[in-house]
Amino acid sequence: MEPTLRRLSVLMPVYNERWTLAEITRRVFQSPISLEIELVVVDDGSTDGSWEVISALAAADCRIKPIRHKRNCGKGAAVRTAIAHMTGQVAVIQDADLEYDPADWPRLLEPILSGQADAVFGSRYLGQTRRALPFWHTLVNKAITLASNAVTNLALTDMETCYKMVRADVLQSLRLQSDTFAIEPELTCRLAQWGAEIYEVPIRYTARGYAEGKKIGPWDGVRALGALVRTALTRRRFSHHPRLNRLVHQDRAPRRQAALAEALKPHLGPRVLHLGAGIGTLSRFLVDRPQLLLVEWDPLCRRMLHRRLGHRSNVRIASRLRDAIETAVGSGPGGCERFDAIVCSEPAGDMDGDWATQCFHLLAPGGRWLLVAPPSAGADRMALDSRLRAAGFEWGPHDSRQSSPTGQHWLGRLAPVLARSQPANLLIARKPVATPHRVAA
Repeated sequence: MEPTLRRLSVLMPVYNERWTLAEITRRVFQSPISLEIELVVVDDGSTDGSWEVISALAAADCRIKPIRHKRNCGKGAAVRTAIAHMTGQVAVIQDADLEYDPADWPRLLEPILSGQADAVFGSRYLGQTRRALPFWHTLVNKAITLASNAVTNLALTDMETCYKMVRADVLQSLRLQSDTFAIEPELTCRLAQWGAEIYEVPIRYTARGYAEGKKIGPWDGVRALGALVRTALTRRRFSHHPRLNRLVHQDRAPRRQAALAEALKPHLGPRVLHLGAGIGTLSRFLVDRPQLLLVEWDPLCRRMLHRRLGHRSNVRIASRLRDAIETAVGSGPGGCERFDAIVCSEPAGDMDGDWATQCFHLLAPGGRWLLVAPPSAGADRMALDSRLRAAGFEWGPHDSRQSSPTGQHWLGRLAPVLARSQPANLLIARKPVATPHRVAA
């Protein structure tokens, strides 16, 4: 079950805004949304007494979480600090200068609550009625947005908007490094690299001038372009999670995954269980099976699986192998669904304890267990052979294939339980057609 969205974390970077803090705080807590509100205020080394105002506001309201930087580090650094301290399931960035109105939050929140979006941007350039904005500021903004769209393959109208509302699990998984206003293009680029569903909604905007304390300047436009180049060059490491980086990178090579699926299909049959389905990189090429059960333990990946494949009547998605046993189509009170093949992308690690034995019992006699990716470098590879053998799997001549030169290395040491096969990262084990009686432990 997906986590309930109960709390909105408002991430507010502050630098010398003492005269607007009380008013923006009042507007934040008066916003007409259904979620409880947590206000994470990061004072970025203010010198005008802002910290004293923040401290007084926090003392009067336990929903305010005050944090202070000893020196001025920049908006990006303050936002990253706020991300590290938030506890909500959804987050929104809120400047303290009254340019953006929290009364617009309901329309930003709606696509996220409905499950349509991972992130929603509030655009100052959408809608029928809006205040006329400064020409040069608008021109530079649109130029940077155009550059961002070219890098991310999105069609945003306002990339530089402060109002970016993002699911917390997505936001906290991103690798963000910018300390300056370049956090805006960096966050946009990382969301696109993650594959997030991004929506735009119109918002109100009350611009202020430099005489009133506006801080963004011409050099910030140059830094924004630099951030776009840097994030584009480091797209393979867009996230803090190596597995997510790997899955998204594999997803950008559909031909290779399609070739792997073609190599799998002769061994599959109509009923297939895919363990460690990830974000559907390989699973999307197996949807022609009459019954396809996908098991993925990571909530982020599972949500993308639901978005990609959950609408198909022949596809079911579960979070654990034990859930697959309980929810498989056709399972009865005294037994469980027997699959013709189990495709395994993650043979150990996050799977349930005795996964090899559970896989053995889930397979129909003669069914195949197919490993489509080798274990991690630190895994005990010989233990995989022993574990499958102990569960009752065997290897037969009908599963033998000549491996490519790149497939040799440690894979050959797994025989006879595992067979080397084309392509190089496909290994096969088989459940005997006649299985001896096994007493359950």
